[in-house]
Amino acid sequence: MATAPPKQYSVELPNTRKPGQTGIYRNALYTEALLTSFGPNVKTLYDNFQNALIISRTRNCIGHRYFNKKTQQYENYVWQTYEQVADRATKLGSGMLYLSDTVIKNPKSEQWAVGIYSNNRPEWFITDQANMAYNLRSVALYDTLGPDAVQHVINHAEIPIAVVAGNRIPGVLQIASKIPGLKVIISMDELDDNISLPNTPANVLKAWAEEKGIMLYTFTEVEELGSEHAYPHNPPKPEDIASICYTSGTTDLPKGALLTHANFVGAIAGSAAVWDSDQDDVLISYLPLAHILGRLCEQMAVARGSSIGYFRGDMLGLIEDINILRPTLFPSVPRLLTRIYAKIVQSTIEAPGLKGALARRAVAAKLQKLENGQGFTHALWDAIIFNKIKKVLGGRVRFVLTGSAPIAPEVLQFLRIVFVCDIAEGYGQTEGVAAGCVTRAGENIAGHVGGPVASIELKLVDVPEMNYLSTDKPYPRGELCIRGSNTFVGYYRDEEKTKDTIDEERWVHTGDIAFVNERGAFIIVDRKKNIFKLSQGEYVAPEKASIENVYLNSPYVLQIFVHGDSLRNYLVAIVVPDPETFVPWANQITGDNVSLGDADGLDRFANDPRVRKAFLAEMDRAGKQGKLRGLKLKRYQAKQYFRAELDKLYAESESNLNKAKL
Repeated sequence: MATAPPKQYSVELPNTRKPGQTGIYRNALYTEALLTSFGPNVKTLYDNFQNALIISRTRNCIGHRYFNKKTQQYENYVWQTYEQVADRATKLGSGMLYLSDTVIKNPKSEQWAVGIYSNNRPEWFITDQANMAYNLRSVALYDTLGPDAVQHVINHAEIPIAVVAGNRIPGVLQIASKIPGLKVIISMDELDDNISLPNTPANVLKAWAEEKGIMLYTFTEVEELGSEHAYPHNPPKPEDIASICYTSGTTDLPKGALLTHANFVGAIAGSAAVWDSDQDDVLISYLPLAHILGRLCEQMAVARGSSIGYFRGDMLGLIEDINILRPTLFPSVPRLLTRIYAKIVQSTIEAPGLKGALARRAVAAKLQKLENGQGFTHALWDAIIFNKIKKVLGGRVRFVLTGSAPIAPEVLQFLRIVFVCDIAEGYGQTEGVAAGCVTRAGENIAGHVGGPVASIELKLVDVPEMNYLSTDKPYPRGELCIRGSNTFVGYYRDEEKTKDTIDEERWVHTGDIAFVNERGAFIIVDRKKNIFKLSQGEYVAPEKASIENVYLNSPYVLQIFVHGDSLRNYLVAIVVPDPETFVPWANQITGDNVSLGDADGLDRFANDPRVRKAFLAEMDRAGKQGKLRGLKLKRYQAKQYFRAELDKLYAESESNLNKAKL
C-alpha cells in the first residue's frame, strides 16, 4: 500500500518572529522540544556502539571484499560481528594508549587527536570505535584537501598518531619534516611491496620512517600490543569532542569543525525520527568517511545494530560491489545519481524502436501515478520493466538518500519510479553533523529538501543586499539559520570564524539562501557568496540556477565548472567528459576507433573541431531540456587552475562573435 505524501513538514512557532527574520520553524511532528537522543542510556557515540553490542552482539557489523593476490580478484564479502569489532577496538585503543604513554610520552591521557587517512574500510570504522572507547578525537585526512592541507590538518589538530592506508604512507613520510608532531604511523595494511612502495621491503619502509623520526607499526602489531597492555575503557562525556571535521574552504586552509558526542547523538536522534532503519538493514559505505554524511549514515546503522558493507575503494567497481552486497540502504550524492540516471535514460526512454516506446509509456504512467500521490509502484510496469532496472542497485534497496548538493527534480522523480523505492533528498552541513532538512516517506514532489529533522529548529534572516527578505510574498526568503542539539560548538583554534558563523543566540548562519512554502518545506535557492555579475549588470548564480547540474544530465558530461566574468556578458565552462560514453560517441562522429583507456585519443577528441561542435550542440540540447538548475566545488581554486583555459574560451567566443557581426 502506498504511503501517503506528507501533508506538513514544519510549523512556525507562535510569537517567535523578530524584525528582519521569520519565526522559528520546527518539525511538524516534534514541536514541543528538540530531540537530544533516541534512548535514555545513549548520550555519546560510545553509548551508541555499546547499545548496538547489546542488541546485535553476534550479528554482522562490518564487511568487506578481500583481494586475493593469487587470483588477482576480489572475493565475496567477509564479515566481522559486533562482538569481534568491539574486541578489536579495545585492543587497538589499548595499543595506541600504550604507544602514547611509552613512545610519544604524551602528557594528555584523553581528548588527543588520532588521524585517519584512507578510503572507507573496516579499519577506519574500528579506529573510530577505538577512539570513542578511550575518549580520543577522530580527525579524518583526505586526498582532496591536497598535500598542503593534509600537512595543515596534522599540525593544526596536533595529531601524534595517524592510522594510514599502506598506499598513503609514502606521501606522509615525504612531508615528515613539516609535521614534527606526528610520531607514530599505524599502517592499516601489512607492509609488503604490493601495498606500500613497489619492490620496497617492509624493513626499508620502517627504516625510512625511523629516519624521519616516525615509528611505523602495522594495525596487527598495535592490536597485539593492546592485548599485552590492556587499558580499561575511558567513556567520553556528551560535551567531549568526538571529531574535528575539517571542511575545505575557497581560498583559505581548511577549518576544523568541533563536533561533540552530544552533536552526533542529536543528529542520529533527529534523523531517525524522520527516517528509521532496523537490524536487518545493510548499508553500502562508499561516501567518504572523511566527510560528515558518510559518518552519520554509519552511526545511524550502528544505532539499530545494522550491517555496514564497504566498497573496495574503487568507484569503477562500486556497481559490482553493490550487486554482491545487495544493500537495503543506499546513501548517495547527486553527481553519482545523475550519472546513473543518464545511463538508464539512454538504455530505456531514449532507446530506439519498440523498446524505447514501451519504456516511455511505462515511465509516463508511473510518473503520473507518483505525482497523483499514489506511490512509486505499478503492478504491470514494475513486473515488465522496473524490477529489472532496480537490480542495478542489487535489487533490495528500499531507501535511497541524496544529499551534499541539489539534485535536478526530473532526475529525482525518474529514479523514484525506476528504482521502485523512497528516495529522500536531504540538506545539511558539517557544522550540523549533516542533519538539517530531509523529505519523508511517500514524498511525491521534487524540488525541495523537506523540513527540519527533529533535533533542530530553523529560521530565515533577511539578506537585503541580495533582495531576499522575510517579508517576501508569497513565501518568506532569507539566509537559513540552524540551532539545535546537533549544531557544532565552533571551529578549532579559530575564534574569528566561529564568531562569524555562530551568533550570540547560538544560531549557526549557514550562508545558504532558502524559502519555506505552505507545507513548511524548505527550498534552497542561492548561496550568499556565489554570484557572478556580468558586464550588463546581470547577476548569475550557477548553483542557484543549477546550471551545472542541468548539464550533468547529459550522458557525456562527468563534471563541469561554470565561470562568469564581470567584464563579459556571458558564461563559459570547463567540461570533463565521461570517457565511458564520450569515447564511443566521438568515435561515431570522427570515424576513429579510440579505446577507453587511450588518454592521447581522448585528448585528440577534446581538440577536434568536429567533436567540439557536436559536443556544444549536445550541451545546448541538455540546457534547453533542463530549463536551467548546483554542484558544490572550489570555484576560486578551479578558476586559478583553469585561468589560461578560461581566457582562451573567452578569446574563442569573442572571435566567433566578431565573425558573426561581419
